[in-house]
Amino acid sequence: MNIPLIDLKAQYKSISEDLDRVTKEVLSSANYIMGKNVTEFEMEFAEYIGVKHAISVGNGTDALVIALKSLGIGNGDEVITSTFTYFASAEAISAVGATPVFVDVEKETFNIDPTKIEEKITDKTKAIIPVHIFGQCAKMDEINEIAKKHNLKIVEDAAQASGAKYKGKRAGTLGDAACFSFFPTKNLSCAGDGGIIVTNDDGIATIARALRTHGSGENGQKAYNLLNNIKEEIETSKEGDDTVYNPLKYYNYLIGYNSRLDAIQAAILKVKLPYLDKWNAGRRRIAKIYDEKFKDSNVVTPIIAEENETIYHQYVLQCDDRDAMLVKLKEKGVATGVYYPVPLHLQKVYKDLGYKEGDMPIAEYLSHRTFAIPVYPELTEEEINYIVESIQA
Repeated sequence: MNIPLIDLKAQYKSISEDLDRVTKEVLSSANYIMGKNVTEFEMEFAEYIGVKHAISVGNGTDALVIALKSLGIGNGDEVITSTFTYFASAEAISAVGATPVFVDVEKETFNIDPTKIEEKITDKTKAIIPVHIFGQCAKMDEINEIAKKHNLKIVEDAAQASGAKYKGKRAGTLGDAACFSFFPTKNLSCAGDGGIIVTNDDGIATIARALRTHGSGENGQKAYNLLNNIKEEIETSKEGDDTVYNPLKYYNYLIGYNSRLDAIQAAILKVKLPYLDKWNAGRRRIAKIYDEKFKDSNVVTPIIAEENETIYHQYVLQCDDRDAMLVKLKEKGVATGVYYPVPLHLQKVYKDLGYKEGDMPIAEYLSHRTFAIPVYPELTEEEINYIVESIQA
C-alpha cells in the first residue's frame, strides 16, 4: 500500500464538479485579476474568521511582509518570532529590513514559549509574530499581555491554522493582524499560491490594500493620506477594470508590491471554504484514533492545550530514532514529512545574528525527533489501520 502525506487528488474528486464549473466560469469571463470572485471571497473569509477586513494577496509570505509594512515596521526594527517554524515567518521580517529575534518553543505544543519572550525585548522591538504551528494556536493571552505591557504589535502567523480556535475565538482574531496561506497543502487551499491578511484595524487594511497593488490608485491615495495625516477627497474612477485598463493604477503613492490573489484561485477558495470545518473535524477524528492507538508505543503523540481546538494541519509524532522510523515507513509505502530539521536560529542565512547550537535547546531537541504522518480527512479506515500497524511493527 502507498499512502501519500496528503492526497490532493482525493479532495479534488470530492468536489470536482463545482471546482470545474467555477474554473470554467472565470476563464470564460476573461476577468482574471481582482473583480467579483476576489471581493466575494474576501468578504466570506472575513465573516468566517470574524473580522472586519480580509485583504487577499499572492501568497502567505507576501501576507506577512505586507502586514509588517502596514504596521510601519522596517529598517532598524526587531520582531520576535519562533525558531521552530517555516522560514517565511522570519524571512518576512528580514524582507522589510527588520531583524528577526528568535525565541525557543514549548516542548509539549511546539509553539513559542511566552515565558521566554520578555527577555528578548529591547528598545528596537516593535512586534511579535506568534506562529500557530501545525494548526494549534499559541498562548495568545500571555503573548498579548506582554505586547500590551511593552507597546508591541502582534501579527499572527496563521498560515497553518485556518479554522483553528483559541478559547472559542478563531485564529486571526487574536492580534492586530493575522496572515494565512492557501498553498495547496494547507487545510484551506487553492490550486497554486495564495494568501490573505485579516484585521479589525481600518488603517492597517487601507495600507495593506494599497501595498498589494504597487501603492497605486484609490487605495494608494487613501494610504498616503492616512500615513501623512492629510484630509482630502479621494479620486475614484469607474472606467475599465484591473484586467484590461484602470486609469488610476498609473498614479502611485507608496512603494508597494505586485501581490494579488488571482480570480481563479478566489473562485476555487469560495467553493472550498464551506467545507473547511467539516474537513478539519475529519482531521481531528483521525488524530483521536492515532492518539488512542499510540498510547503504549515507542512514539510520542501531540499534546493539545485544553484551550485550543486544533485543526491538525500536521499530525506530528516524536521518537528517539527518527531516521530508522522514517526508513521503515518508506519501505512500507507510508509517506512522512520532517518539520523542521533545522531551527531558524541555526540556518546559515542567519549566521551573522550570532546564534549557536545550544541557544534554543527545546527546538533543537524537537528538530531531531519530530515527523508527520498522513492525517488528511479522505483517509480510509483501512489506510489508517495500515499506518498504525506500520509504525508499531
